[in-house]
Amino acid sequence: MPFGDHESIPKKEKISVSYLVERLQERVQIDLENFVAEGNADQRYVTEADLHRPGLALAGFVKLFTHQRIQIIGNTESNYIQDLSKEEQIKAFKKLTQYDIPVLILTHENQLPNYLLDLAEEAGIPVYGTPLETTQFMHLTRDFLEDQFALQTMVHGSMVDVYGIGILIAGKSGIGKSEVALDLVERGHRLVADDVVILTKKNNVLMTSATEMNKHFMEIRGLGIIDIMSMFGIRAIRYQKRLEVVLELSLWDESKDIERTGLNRDVTSVLGVDIPLINLPITPGKNITVIAEVIAMNYLLRHYGYDAAEAFQDKVKTHIADKAKAADPMPRRAIEYFEGDIE
Repeated sequence: MPFGDHESIPKKEKISVSYLVERLQERVQIDLENFVAEGNADQRYVTEADLHRPGLALAGFVKLFTHQRIQIIGNTESNYIQDLSKEEQIKAFKKLTQYDIPVLILTHENQLPNYLLDLAEEAGIPVYGTPLETTQFMHLTRDFLEDQFALQTMVHGSMVDVYGIGILIAGKSGIGKSEVALDLVERGHRLVADDVVILTKKNNVLMTSATEMNKHFMEIRGLGIIDIMSMFGIRAIRYQKRLEVVLELSLWDESKDIERTGLNRDVTSVLGVDIPLINLPITPGKNITVIAEVIAMNYLLRHYGYDAAEAFQDKVKTHIADKAKAADPMPRRAIEYFEGDIE
C-alpha cells in the first residue's frame, strides 16, 4: 500500500506517581527519597508532561494554579517559605494542600519543616526529595513524561540505520523489504526493527523502535525467523533510531512518472511530521542495497549543504549561458585536449 498517514495508537491518559518515581530511579538514574505519603503514590496520577513551580500559589495567587501538574519546590520557593513565620508557612502551605496535587518534589536537597510535611501527609500528597538542581531535574523529568505521553503509530516495514541515517523501507507485502534490510545488516549497517515498526513523536521528531516481541528478530520468507543479534553481533542492532527517510519500494510501472533529477522531492506526513519520501521502482538487476546506502550518503551531503541535483542544474544553466555568448557557432568537443595515455 502507498506509504502515508497512519492512525495514531491511543496514547496514555495518565501514569501513577509510583510508576513515575520507579522509572525515574531505574531508567533516568534520578535519586529520589520519599518523605511522606508514599503509600498514596499508587492512587495519585500524573496526566500531562508539563511541570509547575508553585511560587505564586504559595504567595496567595491561586486563580491560575495548575494543580494537576507535578509541583516542584526549588531554591526560590524554599527560601520564600523559610522567610515566613511558622504561622505564615502553615497558611501558605495550606493553599497548596487544599488542591488535589499528584506529587510534590523538593529539588537541590531542599527540606520542609516536619509540620508542613504533616500537612501533606494529612492531604495524602506524596512528597519526594532529590539532590539534583531544579533545572536539571525538570529537564530530565519533562523529557521522560513527553515520551510517556507521546503520540505513537505502528507501520509495516523494515527500519535500518545506514551510515547514521534512519531509513524506513516500506512497500507492499512480499516485495522484499526484509531481504534489503538483511543485506544492509550484512554490509555492516544496523537493524532497528523488521515487519512492525513503532513510531513515537517526540519534540516534533519521529523516533522508531521495535516491539518487545520482534526486536532484533527478522522474518525471511522461505527461510523463517532469524535472530540478527545472535547471528551478526550486538553491533548489528539498535533499539531506537530517528526516522529521516522513507524508502518505498514498488514494482516497475511504465505508466507512472518516475523522478529523474532529484529536484522534485516528495514528502510523506506521519503524525504531522513531514519526512522525505523516495519511491524506488524495482526492476531486474537493480541493487537496492547500494541505492539505500547512496540515499543515506546523499542525505548527509544535503544536510551539510551540498545538493548534487542543484549543482548539476547550475552547471547546465552556466553551460547554456556560455554557449549563448560564444561567437563561434561550431559545435565543440566534450574534451578539448586529451593528454597522451601510454600505460
